[in-house]
Amino acid sequence: MTDLLIVGGGPVGCVVAELAARLKNWKSIVVEKRNHIAGNCFDSHDKNEQLIHKYGPHYFRTNNEKIINYLSKFTEWIEGNYVVKTSYENQLYSFPINLNTLEKFYNQKLSATSAKDLLKIKSIEISNPKNSEEFVLSRVGKELYEAFYLGYTLKQWDKHPKELAPSVCGRIPIRFNRDETYVDAKFQVMPKKGYTAMFQKMIANPLIKFCPQTDYNCIRNEIKPRVATLYTGPIDAYFEFVFGRLPWRSLDFKWKTFKKELVQSCVQINYPNEYSYTRSVEIKHVTKQKCPFSNISYEYPKPSGPPYYPIPSTQSQLTYEKYKELAERERIKKNVFFAGRLAEYTYINTDQAINRGMEVFTEIAEKSENS
Repeated sequence: MTDLLIVGGGPVGCVVAELAARLKNWKSIVVEKRNHIAGNCFDSHDKNEQLIHKYGPHYFRTNNEKIINYLSKFTEWIEGNYVVKTSYENQLYSFPINLNTLEKFYNQKLSATSAKDLLKIKSIEISNPKNSEEFVLSRVGKELYEAFYLGYTLKQWDKHPKELAPSVCGRIPIRFNRDETYVDAKFQVMPKKGYTAMFQKMIANPLIKFCPQTDYNCIRNEIKPRVATLYTGPIDAYFEFVFGRLPWRSLDFKWKTFKKELVQSCVQINYPNEYSYTRSVEIKHVTKQKCPFSNISYEYPKPSGPPYYPIPSTQSQLTYEKYKELAERERIKKNVFFAGRLAEYTYINTDQAINRGMEVFTEIAEKSENS
């Protein structure tokens, strides 16, 4: 017997299990298809004792102090040092675009004011951008668009930016200062001992039972929780693909070990126009480990495999809305709650997943109190 059945051992599931145990004294069974905790945040040590991010880099950042305070119960922090460069014609440029990028690209000295004036001249006036291409052209013009955005988008999505919503490229800022950090956030940190250690500590409660390598479909009719089920897996799979499969982009990772302290000048280098991979990541820049070896991962986007990025199109959104209606009925009738990246067909950062876990725990607790 259990109070909660939690499907998925990623950030959302771990947060709900921890809060349920500590605040409600509820028992949880967490079933996970993979053989580990932490979802795509999973990190582990290789044969050289380097901590690597198996499913791509997770650069933790947030403006929400509540999230930092909560996670600080389970980890200490180190500074993130999230610096990204883009390779263009065998030179590295700061990315997101900032004053350094613009000065180097246009070979002229610029201030914030003169840089804004320059982009006004270079940009194309599009009052209401309808896709990612129009959005970028309206901000930086054709030259920067073709140098930094077009090729990367084609590789990442296998779609032309004309086919993608403005938000796909719109989340990348343009800066008129010399800030070289990849993200804009008050807190840019990394769990000192890694994500896996943080999430393991989060569920280290006798009221929480973690069951790895367990397929939900094999136990969904055997475990009947007293309070609720939290489902964080793919929403279309839960409903047996009744409206068809939701499209995702996947990734293939290839790793190379170097007998050097560091190989790259920063944690990530984007390759919009070279090679078939999109980026190379040397996570040691942010884990700050002392080791004579260093690993670099190379990311190759692909159309099938584990789901990483939902494809933002009108059709996929319409399909998801149909599944969302079914999910709402399950919540009302059967106390099944759907939350997280896969269950809500959305791209979210780690801090957003933590916050979503807090939110859905509150939803479950309130519904339990009112029933």
